[in-house]
Amino acid sequence: MPITLLQPDGLVRSPAFSHVAVVPPGATTVYLGGQNGVDETGRVVSDDIAAQSVRAVENAVVALEAAGATLDDVVQWTILFDERADLGAAYGAIAAKLARDGAPPLVTAARVAGLGVPGALIEVSAVAAVVADGPR
Repeated sequence: MPITLLQPDGLVRSPAFSHVAVVPPGATTVYLGGQNGVDETGRVVSDDIAAQSVRAVENAVVALEAAGATLDDVVQWTILFDERADLGAAYGAIAAKLARDGAPPLVTAARVAGLGVPGALIEVSAVAAVVADGPR
């Protein structure tokens, strides 16, 4: 039984996010902690939000793969933006990486006064579900 992502009638339809996810019994749940646009030494890669956004998602890919998951297994993203961040530039840099054929994952985004990593403008975290038998 695949993961089902829903955009119910009566709610806004968006190519960027779904509203509800149903994960079947037996799926392996993977929780991805916050990833910033930092290199392997922990240094922020740039003061540019687009560059940080791309690197944050690249870091998410590495972490997900370590747990046996991929971007296609992500059910929900949480994205925190520093209040100084240009949201258009950030989303523009990563939208194609987060998109998928069919229904997109759930997305929660917020602007915050600051992030735990000095100089970070974005932090992404996620919940993924890996279904052992069959496609999503």
